[in-house]
Amino acid sequence: MSAWLLANALVLLHLAFILFAVGGGLLLAWDKRLIWLHLPTAAWGALIEFTGWVCPLTPLENHFRRLSGQAGYAGGFIEHYLLPLIYPEPLTAAAQTVLGALLLAINFLIYFWLWKRGTWKSNP
Repeated sequence: MSAWLLANALVLLHLAFILFAVGGGLLLAWDKRLIWLHLPTAAWGALIEFTGWVCPLTPLENHFRRLSGQAGYAGGFIEHYLLPLIYPEPLTAAAQTVLGALLLAINFLIYFWLWKRGTWKSNP
């Protein structure tokens, strides 16, 4: 498999991870056992945002980009791909804190909604 293809596959994997971290709790309405996959995913996403760490997928993607003859990029996935769509400025620590708080707030609302609709009740 080419390095270019691997780099682009990592971008898609990274995006899927972020979407699952933010809204994957909705899948618990379908199968509540997914909580064991969703909670660590959401926690990792919030941790990355609150600490300012770079997700390990980003350096791996950059590695494959360099192998394919492309230039890597500085910063993280969100800063490089998603924030230009939302914010014109570079990602700041304050913006990352807001993103982490939004991630937690969205998931809190999803889990509260699931709890209110009785998703956690055991089946007779």
